[in-house]
Amino acid sequence: MLESCRNAQERWGGVHLLIDRWLQERHELINAFDGLHADEGADSRSALQKFCEILLDYVSAGHFEIYEQLLNEAEAFGDERGLELARQIYPRIEAITEVAVAFNDRCDKGECLESAGFPEELKRLGQLLHERFELEDCLIEVLHTAHKQAATPA
Repeated sequence: MLESCRNAQERWGGVHLLIDRWLQERHELINAFDGLHADEGADSRSALQKFCEILLDYVSAGHFEIYEQLLNEAEAFGDERGLELARQIYPRIEAITEVAVAFNDRCDKGECLESAGFPEELKRLGQLLHERFELEDCLIEVLHTAHKQAATPA
């Protein structure tokens, strides 16, 4: 499910060091998510804690670094299309962030592993992360393409 998001770094690597680092964190997040399914037993708790740590770092970087940078670039380039896209996309990204933070708050110590509903909650979180990655990719692509074209001399 999250496999299609792995190639984002290939598409936009080098656009900006901040985005590069964030896309690397995304890759780590996906690997940690995949690791939750592989770690059955004693390592499950530590795998879940690692995933929660990376999850919180990733969503925090998005909101407190990346999105702000993208908006600043859009404003600097007078990119109304990018700004409008951001206004449309951010509310959904924010909603997914709230779900991710709530998951972290419940599971960062590993206690939720015993919950009967944990597998379904994890599956739903994976679906939401996939959606978020697609929204972020769309935003990066639109803003990068517009800014790259605007910055290229005629």
